Amino acid sequence: MFKSAKVFLGLEIELDHFLGELVGFGYHRHDRVDSEGDFSVRGGIIDIFPNSFELPVRIELDNNKVISIKTFDTLTGKPLWDHKMVIILPIKKTTSKTVVFSEEFPLSNFVDLKSGDYVVHNQYGIGRFLGMEKIRIKDKPKDHLVIEYDQQEKLYVPVDSMHLVQKYIAFHTRRPKLYKLGSKEWQRTKDRTRKGIQKLAWELLSLQAMRMSSQGFAYSVDLDWQGQFEETFPYRETPDQVKAALEVKNDMQSNKPMDRLLCGDVGYGKTEVAMRAAFKAVMDNKQVAYLVPTTILAEQHFQNFRMRLKDFPVNVQMLCRFQTQAEQKRIIKAASQGAVDILIGTHRMLSDDVIFKDLGLVIIDEEQRFGVKAKEKLKKFRLTIDVLTLTATPIPRTLYMSLMGARDLSVINTPPQNRLPIKTIVVEYDEDLVKQAIMRELSRKGQVFFLHNRIEDIDKVKDKLARILPSSVRISAAHGQMHPKELEKVMFEFMQGSIDCLVCTMIIESGIDIPNVNTIIVHNAHMFGLSDLHQLRGRVGRFDRPAYAYFMVPKNFVLESDARRRMNAISEYSFLGAGFNIAMEDLEIRGAGNLLGMEQHGFISAVGFDLYCRLLREAIGNFKKAGVTFNENNN
Repeated sequence: MFKSAKVFLGLEIELDHFLGELVGFGYHRHDRVDSEGDFSVRGGIIDIFPNSFELPVRIELDNNKVISIKTFDTLTGKPLWDHKMVIILPIKKTTSKTVVFSEEFPLSNFVDLKSGDYVVHNQYGIGRFLGMEKIRIKDKPKDHLVIEYDQQEKLYVPVDSMHLVQKYIAFHTRRPKLYKLGSKEWQRTKDRTRKGIQKLAWELLSLQAMRMSSQGFAYSVDLDWQGQFEETFPYRETPDQVKAALEVKNDMQSNKPMDRLLCGDVGYGKTEVAMRAAFKAVMDNKQVAYLVPTTILAEQHFQNFRMRLKDFPVNVQMLCRFQTQAEQKRIIKAASQGAVDILIGTHRMLSDDVIFKDLGLVIIDEEQRFGVKAKEKLKKFRLTIDVLTLTATPIPRTLYMSLMGARDLSVINTPPQNRLPIKTIVVEYDEDLVKQAIMRELSRKGQVFFLHNRIEDIDKVKDKLARILPSSVRISAAHGQMHPKELEKVMFEFMQGSIDCLVCTMIIESGIDIPNVNTIIVHNAHMFGLSDLHQLRGRVGRFDRPAYAYFMVPKNFVLESDARRRMNAISEYSFLGAGFNIAMEDLEIRGAGNLLGMEQHGFISAVGFDLYCRLLREAIGNFKKAGVTFNENNN
């Protein structure tokens, strides 16, 4: 799936072989080309609309020799510009499907079911989903899910009972055992699991009760200034943004400490919800700590907050290693005296010398990026201070705790207006393709990220790129070991458009938003985790023009199975709002032994994650019905 085909001037093409290669790449022959994946042949003319191209190309042959390659307008047929070479990439095959929706459990809204998947029927156990089939009931055809069990027995589930079926997710690669229809083994397994999760249900309920019994600060209802601030948002809010902002405000107006997880795909507007919460806190004379994983993101948020708050008497400061020791001391002193309203910073903010006079709200951007020590400090906040956590791909435990009700969950599923899916290409590394991708972006006045995550040879990679690109292309490098002032200067120049191609490390992974950058090329993509790849892809596509993410693996390199699964997943889950799918796939690939301990992992394997969560929710509900109450001394 990672191959590509080069066509260049002077190439001798064996036509039948070439057309067969196009079909193998997922292209379809038509009388004319209108969209990606089309090709047509008329005598010595081959028209192709290649994957990742905005317009098709026309290849002219003379005795099977390529004599011209031109991009042309599909409406007029008029040639627009010449090429010496084009690279044809495979079209991604589509099957992310039957989507199973269930109001009983939130997970079902984010997990797709496709033919061949293992599934769990609440009453009959684990089987294999074969697809949909119409069966006549009282002379009327009715859709049924077809599930295969042990010894090839089949169960037909009418669509109005499909809420009883969930995808089997167990976070390991072993093939599950299929159950025999009619046996009592499944019921015994379910009963054993039900008993085994009672201890965990008790622990989760204790945690929730401790938080609910704590006394927090109840904020006032929105003041006039709140509305004025929100009107400075330059875009139209999506319905999910409005809903999430309202949920956060309601939490803040309660006298219980907020602990809310806000999930939304990259670029879906989580930061705006956080900004509104921060402003609300300041209006009641509380301080806000906005914790971000990188200095670059801290700088960007700082500039955004300052711009949005320029007409309001709110003091925003930033604390990170970009600053001198004297600057840091001055800001820390001001925060301790209450002179700083909103402090934006990296984990430096969690140091013991940083003390707030009256901290009311902590906002955490991508909690999984922080270390164990930082997370331990954040835990202490949660019992008395409002905490809002933002994430695009929730870490296993965070996702799990939210689904279980131990943390409150808001989801932004609606993409911003005019947002387009990012065209995702997984392909073997090819210098010609790199040049083609960069030059195409520059031809439309855009900019490019080239991500190489090894500081030791990043300058060599930059020099190598400079050799294959025209001398007019402005290239610079950026990484975390640069002097802070130098890094700040490079990033500022890139944001201002003075640099065309930025060769960089993972420092750009979280949150950095430059609308003019709409192509990213990730070198040695197989070395990254799945959620990292998704975050990197989210650095482009912030504009109303097509964006491209190239994930490149070494040529002729045999990927180990997990790396291949990651590459397949990032290609498949490229639609808008795929963050939850990515998180779940990441769980399946990496395993969940450390999610809840090995005992609970065994129960998850026995019945699947979705049913496991339903049984856990049932146990929590039973404890609540029995009138169990908790206080901080409960064990």
